[in-house]
Amino acid sequence: MSEERKISIVLAGQGNTGKSAVFNYLTGLHQHIGNWAGKTIEKCEGTLFYKGFTIDVLDLPGIYSLTTYSEEEKISKEYIINQKPDCVINVIDSTNLERNMIFTLQLLELECPVIILLNMYDLAKKKGIQINSRELEKRFGVPVIPAVASRGAGLSKVLDKVIDLYNSSTDHWVPRYGKEIENCIDELTAFLNNKEHNYPKRLIAIKLIEKDKEITRKIEEEYPGLALKARDMHRRLEDIHGHDASVVMADERSHLSYQIIREITTYRKTKPSLNDRLDTI
Repeated sequence: MSEERKISIVLAGQGNTGKSAVFNYLTGLHQHIGNWAGKTIEKCEGTLFYKGFTIDVLDLPGIYSLTTYSEEEKISKEYIINQKPDCVINVIDSTNLERNMIFTLQLLELECPVIILLNMYDLAKKKGIQINSRELEKRFGVPVIPAVASRGAGLSKVLDKVIDLYNSSTDHWVPRYGKEIENCIDELTAFLNNKEHNYPKRLIAIKLIEKDKEITRKIEEEYPGLALKARDMHRRLEDIHGHDASVVMADERSHLSYQIIREITTYRKTKPSLNDRLDTI
């Protein structure tokens, strides 16, 4: 099969979102479990054949953010940025959007092709959570697909969207934050305008603002002037808000996440299930 008929996708998401169920359904027996080079962290890879395409699937470690605090987070971020997969499928637990949405915003900051898979959609409905997937799709400018991975429901639609994205070139939507943060981002990215770097310029600015250790170390080595400018930004934000710059950036994401969830979800009262009643007891 020719190279242009091959697609690489990765599954990204927090723990307990059903990523493994998606991976197992897609790859079946065509999977290989090993370790990341030089790490004890498990690496799950597989292959499937769909509509004339060979699709390689990699299940990234389950993580709660893309800030480099752990090896799993570093692996996930570096892989997406350096290997540039054709598509990242963000697996979300539909019953717990609040916990998942901040991770989704961080993923969109990487400026890679993304498909959002709203897994456990049936459980969300049972709990009275109604998610307007079309509104979310419109808001983010990326495909959003309700799914029940345990039954394979919605996963063929995901693959169709993967092929659609592969065959088209679209601009990637990136989250926009408050005026103060955006001013800082603009000033930092202006410094990088004529400089080459593997990371998207906007992402570098965001990571410098939130004091990402890995990115800050690289920038201090390559562009010490930019690192000094970032420190000035930290002082400016901390003087205004009275909090560490990394906390200010986290608050911005949290606020945007809450705003989006409020726009796309409605809640209705439902009778507690037998399991819920037993949990209460």
